[in-house]
Amino acid sequence: MTSASPGTEPAGTPTISRSGAAKRVLLAKPRGYCAGVDRAVVAVEKALELYGPPVYVRKEIVHNRHVVDTLRERGVIFVDETSEVPEGALVVFSAHGVSPAVHAEAAERNLRTIDATCPLVTKVHKEVNRFAKDDYDILLIGHEGHEEVEGTAGEAPDKVQLVDKPEDVDKVDVRDPSKVIWLSQTTLSVDETMERVDQLRDRFPTLADPPSDDICYATTNRQVAVKAMAPECDLVLVVGSKNSSNSKRLVEVALKAGASASHLIDFASEIDEAWLEGVSTVGVTSGASVPDVLVMDLLKWLAERGYGQVDEVTTANEKIAFALPKELRKAVKSES
Repeated sequence: MTSASPGTEPAGTPTISRSGAAKRVLLAKPRGYCAGVDRAVVAVEKALELYGPPVYVRKEIVHNRHVVDTLRERGVIFVDETSEVPEGALVVFSAHGVSPAVHAEAAERNLRTIDATCPLVTKVHKEVNRFAKDDYDILLIGHEGHEEVEGTAGEAPDKVQLVDKPEDVDKVDVRDPSKVIWLSQTTLSVDETMERVDQLRDRFPTLADPPSDDICYATTNRQVAVKAMAPECDLVLVVGSKNSSNSKRLVEVALKAGASASHLIDFASEIDEAWLEGVSTVGVTSGASVPDVLVMDLLKWLAERGYGQVDEVTTANEKIAFALPKELRKAVKSES
């Protein structure tokens, strides 16, 4: 996989201050909202503004408790299945994407739809279609049950096999070993994904790589920032929800990169103060679906306990932004 990320400027070698302070915080940059999450959340907010509540959203728009609760208070109704949306109503599809079957069901129910699928997830969907048409067996590396995986595999369910755990590699059954390609969920650990690819390549030496990296720039960048600071940290706190794949990966990356301990929290109030015993350096980061207000709340909480010095560890500067879903662009244009 390549190290370059679209829409990202390198920040040079990160410098970590060693000022001798007894207690300090290393704050990872980049962290928090990625372009796909920002687009999805703004899409729901814009739908509320244009059409008023209720606005239905299939699944969580992004995997973050604070974001979902805030939107629910504003009149968003989250449902698990399209069948729960009243006929003719407005439904937004989440950033994680949906299968063609979900689009078909929405059409049958005469639902008005706004597709807030992250463009980088859409890219993987298009890769599935392309290679399925060329009659490849597609090995999708991802987590079983994750919404993104369900939507991606649903593009060509007869050609896609999910590879989640190491033991899944031995279960793969392909028709022609010379026509096999691997693709991946966008929010995985880069290192773990490549371990799985190496295992697959041991079985299938001619395994083809995706045309471009499937793991999104934001996931990669946040993991690189954590790797840079983790060796200096007695504790790394990752702000993110327990159903957020990319947030959970940051905890794993921190521990593998040398952090003495790491925990995933939604809010500062969830911290067990025993975690801070004997800790001089706390690393702080957040998943790609986390608004920065939650990180600021955490920094305030830490400052009240003596961790007032904050040094930012910058490994990249993200510049990428995505346009609103086309359905909303049309609506906004007609309003103006």
